[in-house]
Amino acid sequence: MSRPFRFGVNMMASAPAGEWSAKCRRAEELGYDVILVPDHLGMVAPFPALVAAARATERPRVGTFVLNAGFWNPALLAREVATTDALTGGRLELGLGTGYVRAEHDTAGLPFGSPGERVDHLRRTVEELERLLADEEYQPRPEQRAGVPLLIGANGDRMLELTARHADIAAFTGGRTVPGHATGKLAPITAGELDERVARYRELAADREEPAELNLLIQMVVVTDDREAAVRPLLEHVPHLTDDQALELPIVLLGTLEEITAQVRAQRERYGFTYLTVLEPYMEAFAPVMRALRAG
Repeated sequence: MSRPFRFGVNMMASAPAGEWSAKCRRAEELGYDVILVPDHLGMVAPFPALVAAARATERPRVGTFVLNAGFWNPALLAREVATTDALTGGRLELGLGTGYVRAEHDTAGLPFGSPGERVDHLRRTVEELERLLADEEYQPRPEQRAGVPLLIGANGDRMLELTARHADIAAFTGGRTVPGHATGKLAPITAGELDERVARYRELAADREEPAELNLLIQMVVVTDDREAAVRPLLEHVPHLTDDQALELPIVLLGTLEEITAQVRAQRERYGFTYLTVLEPYMEAFAPVMRALRAG
């Protein structure tokens, strides 16, 4: 039996305290289950933003989507995670990734490393976090004694292997980095390519006692009667795709409310995605989709 749907919104824009609290309360009013923040220079610092989000709301969980492991020392990160979980009343979900924007590392004066080196650092970070937070003597103590749920954003084979071994939530971006772009440009993968990546993850996770929750990051939501017109701005960024191929991208939800809800349900059947994350600019547009999906 499929898990019930769960929905998160990734808050991209910084704001003064009152405005930040107001938009987090709006996310709660709309029905989002998780309020998330990214980890990029020029955006909010993740952990204080999550504490503020939890203070402003009552129901949603809060999480990172996703931390750039290259920015973090594992011992210092463990302190941040434990403190944030305690201050949010056990509502924290920790999302981790390797990081993919070389320019941010250059600005911060931090090594970027090869893809393999970044995966190695993430693996060491995950293993050290597990060791520290499982130690009953560790201080500060997180609120969630069973463990802070771990999400890992993955696409490559080594990342999928790490995700299969450690993550409670396996997150798929539906894209891959474009080589040679210091700003971390991403190119979407096709529906068929995503089939292969999810199948590879399932193969690697076949011996898990408890299946992970599968997450997909949605990049665009437009409720419209004219799907072809709505997809045209996207085609400028993916000139190698035809109109039909762009409309089939799993990370793009375009169409009437009925068409979009049918697409989401079909993707749950096809891939197993039950946890969807949308970007802040689409928070309002996705709200009626959530309501329709929950109504059955």
